[in-house]
Amino acid sequence: MSAPLLVLAVGNPSRGDDALGPMLLERLQADGWDAGGQVELLCDFQLQVEHTLDLLGRSAVLLVDAARPGVVQGAQLSSLQPCPERPAPASHALDARTLLGLALALQGTAPPAWMLAIEGAAFGLGEGLSLQAQQHLDQAHRLTQAWVSEQLACAGCAALTSPAGAA
Repeated sequence: MSAPLLVLAVGNPSRGDDALGPMLLERLQADGWDAGGQVELLCDFQLQVEHTLDLLGRSAVLLVDAARPGVVQGAQLSSLQPCPERPAPASHALDARTLLGLALALQGTAPPAWMLAIEGAAFGLGEGLSLQAQQHLDQAHRLTQAWVSEQLACAGCAALTSPAGAA
């Protein structure tokens, strides 16, 4: 059985600030967010069709990725809606909305999902994390902690008000 919450981060640790997603997951692991069985932390280089299977049975999903300068300011959390467009058969990477759309098309369902975009500054091969990205990572960490806490609280409220949770 999978954890009700999934935090799926993408990024390439070899490309400077593109490592923001994987680095956020490392922090969450150090915090112990994945220890209680309520949150699964998953990391990959990019979103792929196979990730639709990781969405099955989730009550909520947070997708995390680095963003180019100017796309967001710092770190930004926003809800996602599935995109009905399907990628070309030769495509090896998907954006988050297309992944949700594929899950809906293939499985008939997609969990509620959010995107956490973290602004980066330097994406060169072999570069380290920039000072700006480090600050944005701190902001993203706080946003993720709040999101997980909120989702767990909502799940607890639902269990208390559902017939199965009634005493």
